[in-house]
Formats: sequence, structure tokens, C-alpha cells
Amino acid sequence: MDAPAAPRHHCAVVDIATDKLDPAAALEFVSDPGFGGITMFVGRVRDLNHGRVVTGVSYDMFDALALNGFAEIAARGEAQFGPKLKLYIAHAKGRLGIGDLAVVVAAGTPHRDEAFRACRLAIEAVKHESPVWKQEHYADGDSVWSEGCSLCGHAEHAAAGEGLAP
Repeated sequence: MDAPAAPRHHCAVVDIATDKLDPAAALEFVSDPGFGGITMFVGRVRDLNHGRVVTGVSYDMFDALALNGFAEIAARGEAQFGPKLKLYIAHAKGRLGIGDLAVVVAAGTPHRDEAFRACRLAIEAVKHESPVWKQEHYADGDSVWSEGCSLCGHAEHAAAGEGLAP
């Protein structure tokens, strides 16, 4: 009897109170001896947004819904780039400080072009479609729930050159 195939996609919501995002684990997951292309996107919390000094952000999400969405993104990637694609999607949940990792997406494929395109497809889909709510905290003591890309229309982003098509 054959051993079960290793999973081709890893999707996770990481509660920062008890764990952390691990880019090295993402690279390890998408690595394969037959792959010449491995790409990664790492999103970090920045200290300035729309002219306001940011002290941190809080991410909240309904884990099961977010994980289902990440899995759908991975399935779309596989449909577009083939069954050899390995994809890693992990997003932080909880309160993060400046410089903390918020999201890690990695893609591994036989060739670099498809790896770049698969990684780009995945991070843009996570940003524009996933039910992730972001609250920014500012130096003046104010905090605001960000509209976030998942609440805006794809047409706006496509017009700005940010579409999900390759």
C-alpha cells in the first residue's frame, strides 16, 4: 500500500498570543527537489499609514471561515499553475507591534515565473478577499478599524493594476 501523499498546501491562522509566523517553515514546506522556483511574500506591520504614526495593529478573524478562504485560494492557484504547486498561507491573529510579521505566503513550482505568479495571486487574494479585520492603533491614542481590501471591489484594484489575473 502506498503512503499517503504529502499535503501540497498549508493554510493557517496563527494566534500571536501563543505562537508566531515562521518564514523558514514556509520555505521548508514549499521546497521540493524538482522545484527551480520558490518565492515568498512576508508582510510586516509598518510604523506609518496614511500619514498617521502607527504603534501597532490588531487582526481578528473567524478562523474556520478564513481557513476555508485560504484553501479556496490554494485550489485556484493549483487550477491555474498545476498540481505541482506547493503553497503556504499563514496570517497572524491578535495584537502586533511595529515590525511584527502579519502574513507569510510562499509558493514553490518547477519554474520561477509560475512561482512568482502563484505567490502574487495568493497574497493579493488574501488581502482582497479574506475575512480578516484590521484595527490600527495610533501614537495619538486613537484606533480605527481599517476598511481593508477585502471590503473594496476588485474593479477598483484591477483599474489600478492590482488585478488577480496573471
